[in-house]
Amino acid sequence: MKALILVGGFGTRLRPLTLSVPKPLVDFANKPMILHQIEALKPVGVTEVILAINYRPEVMLNFFKEFEEKLGVKITCSQEMETMGTAGPLALARDMLVDGSGEPFFVLNSDVVSEYRFAELIAFHNSHGGEATIMVTKVDEPSKYGVVVMEEETGRVERFVEKPKIFVGNKINAGIYLLNPSVLDRIELKPTSIEKEIFPKIASDQRLYAMVLPGFWMDIGQPRDYITGLRLYLDSLRKNSPSKLSKGTHVLGNVLVHESAIIGDGCLIGPDVAVGPGCVIEPGVRLSRCSIMKGVKIKKHACISNSIIGWHSTVGQWARIDNMTILGEDVHVGDEVYTNGGVVLPHKEIKSNILKPEIVM
Repeated sequence: MKALILVGGFGTRLRPLTLSVPKPLVDFANKPMILHQIEALKPVGVTEVILAINYRPEVMLNFFKEFEEKLGVKITCSQEMETMGTAGPLALARDMLVDGSGEPFFVLNSDVVSEYRFAELIAFHNSHGGEATIMVTKVDEPSKYGVVVMEEETGRVERFVEKPKIFVGNKINAGIYLLNPSVLDRIELKPTSIEKEIFPKIASDQRLYAMVLPGFWMDIGQPRDYITGLRLYLDSLRKNSPSKLSKGTHVLGNVLVHESAIIGDGCLIGPDVAVGPGCVIEPGVRLSRCSIMKGVKIKKHACISNSIIGWHSTVGQWARIDNMTILGEDVHVGDEVYTNGGVVLPHKEIKSNILKPEIVM
């Protein structure tokens, strides 16, 4: 089987992290976001992954060279010269997707994290005999989204309602699809939206089905949702693979610490924290609801919450980092400095307090 992952463009919502690497290579729970998806696709028989991309494809391909061998999955790029929307990239990659087998192929949005129930999706798709299957997830406030109205018993999609004013359902598109090759005949080689132009046509032909995604789901394409997604992911690990989580008197709640990280005495870490490879957390540090990426050093008695600390950064003694502060790569925060929602671009040194959310160029 094949899969196409919609990688897209510049990842502006996750800057300053995406100034260092393309968005799919930003670490999430100690590995690049997109690697979570590829690792989940392999066990269900996917042997080739096509990355639909219009920004820095050479960086992506260089990164994946080592993983191709490890995973046993061929990884290629389909590069857009202009933004093609969410359906145009499928038309552009048509020759890569169609191999004459007639097998369906996966399409995924690269920002999505979930429990990736791909085997169940394949079984459901094969059972209904339709042309396409989309995964949907239940949300508390459907008025913010495009809602998928479907028959509860069969899963057949009846229609889509964009940001409904009155309640029509609480299921939204989860950005995970399984499509028959015939869907490609519906897509022209031009910028096109699969959600607004292609799926409604398949639904009107009564050939589109939806499966409710079990477990958690989150689009982690912006910092606040990234931190929420980390909490949901670690909750899922607690239920499904608790041995992967850290244990100890210094751990509070769900915490993921890479085996090469060093944790000092008297630290309190958690809940909802990921500490990446090669990190040094000195004694007395407090971490909660945050992501600490590869090679970061947190000095004594610093306190970090609701924030993302980019690769190879340093946080000084008694510093406090809070309120969705995002440090880019190689940022150095001085001793006793307080940052309240600062967004700091790579290779900066912060010597004075950031008292209100602002971008530090």
